[in-house]
Amino acid sequence: MKISQIMSTPVVTVGMDDRLQQVYEIFNKAKFHHLLVVDGRKLQGVVSDRDLLKALSPRVGSVMATDHDNASLNKRVHQIMSRKLVVINQNQTVLHAVKLFNTNNISCLPVVNDAGEWVGIVSWRDIFKKIEAMKS
Repeated sequence: MKISQIMSTPVVTVGMDDRLQQVYEIFNKAKFHHLLVVDGRKLQGVVSDRDLLKALSPRVGSVMATDHDNASLNKRVHQIMSRKLVVINQNQTVLHAVKLFNTNNISCLPVVNDAGEWVGIVSWRDIFKKIEAMKS
């Protein structure tokens, strides 16, 4: 089975200079854990909900948050994003994705086309969901 058959699309993206406030709001509303950081069709990085949690004060969003705590929301995406990307081509197999997950200790793979442009994202959860659906 090809990655293009299980990847998530459309993908929610952010830019390198977007504020963490925007990322915070997206993750609070969404049921996913990764955002692609892009410049047009060029992939620049990935931000996970864990990256965000590490960058923010633990009091953000609580009644105990101070102005100093909330100032962490003004940081920019490029300050916390992962830049060393492991990507997968949309025509690769799910087994290839599993190998990449296992050898690189990552939780998502940006999916690119033959031109290297981002077209989707796949997580290990997507693979598990597909396997479960096939067995039902």
